[in-house]
Amino acid sequence: MTYLDALRSAFEALRANPTRSILTTLGIIIGVAAVIIVVAIGSGARELVVSRIKSLGSNLLIVEPGTVTSGGVRLFAAGVRLTEGDVASLAREVPGVQLSVPIVKSGAELVRAGSNWPSTLYGVGPGFLQARDWALANGRDFEDVEYLGGRDVALVGETVVRRLFGDAPPIGQTVRVQSALVTVVGVLGAKGQTTSGKDQDDVIVVPMRTAKARVLGRGGVRWEAVDTALVKVDEQFDLHSVEAQVREALRERHHLADGQDDDFSVENLADVLQIKETSTRAFATLVVAIASVSLLVGGIGIMNIMLVSVLERVREIGIRMAVGARQADIMAQFLIEAATLSLTGGALGICIGVLGAVGTARVAGWPAVVSMEAIGAAIATSLAVGVAFGLYPARRAAALDPTEALRRE
Repeated sequence: MTYLDALRSAFEALRANPTRSILTTLGIIIGVAAVIIVVAIGSGARELVVSRIKSLGSNLLIVEPGTVTSGGVRLFAAGVRLTEGDVASLAREVPGVQLSVPIVKSGAELVRAGSNWPSTLYGVGPGFLQARDWALANGRDFEDVEYLGGRDVALVGETVVRRLFGDAPPIGQTVRVQSALVTVVGVLGAKGQTTSGKDQDDVIVVPMRTAKARVLGRGGVRWEAVDTALVKVDEQFDLHSVEAQVREALRERHHLADGQDDDFSVENLADVLQIKETSTRAFATLVVAIASVSLLVGGIGIMNIMLVSVLERVREIGIRMAVGARQADIMAQFLIEAATLSLTGGALGICIGVLGAVGTARVAGWPAVVSMEAIGAAIATSLAVGVAFGLYPARRAAALDPTEALRRE
């Protein structure tokens, strides 16, 4: 019997007992489908997280006012401020800092021609768009004189454009922000959502002094305070090294003694991405480990059914040996049948896994990345399971005595 004949015989055995074949391979199907789904959704979720974190800007540190410790309890530092002077000093004093942008932010009610929309206001210093790697879809950025003079100009996100302007061109139009009337000079390119689900396009951006004087009404000691700072690091410098220097520079400006807690926080977006990726990998590893149990159960099922097949076909085995089949031929026949059974289950599992991954991704609202590597690994695993668990039944079949086999009914 040639290998092609053995393969044809294997498919005939599958067609002869379809219900038994499906039940036998159910563990393989479930295991492979689970692996495909987890890998596809995990890869898609990773791409989504990466794109959203990168949408905040590359090589970026985010500095915010922090907390202090009193009596062993961490409290919000009501009297501690991150100031424009602090932010400006980072660009001057810390090597590798390309941009240091102060920001104030607040919720704001936007009104235009009878339409109103609650949005997020950002008052920013020069370099905001460069720090965030944020392109303009239309219009222009603020000019230096507009930053310095606190002019009534604004950039708006696509969500604001859609809600307030509809199909009308927004450039040159005015929008009321709280009690201030600002003119739209640019439309921000689409950014999508953050990792927390916040719409980055639902925003209006004005110069820092415009926000403080005309919208937020800040004065006195609060005039210098900022809510956050974006620190963009030159790609030639190590991000973690610059982060340490930023911390040290701020501690010196805030006159913090050794051992005293920082009254600010510095968030490294590269670390955030690494944490997200680690969590995704840990979850994927857990599910793959569980799926491996299904593959093991499927392999045991294949071994059991192949042992039954050997008992059912003892006379057939005897006849083949009597007409010249060698033990190696008998072993090859049953191994091919076991591998075919396992590969068929693997193929069904791949189909179910791909469909499940696409369906789950659509419901969850993120992409599913079905890689050829995962499909290849699933096929290889199915083949390995079939061969490994079919080896013992094949050896049992090859070890039969032809004379005794021919005597059986």
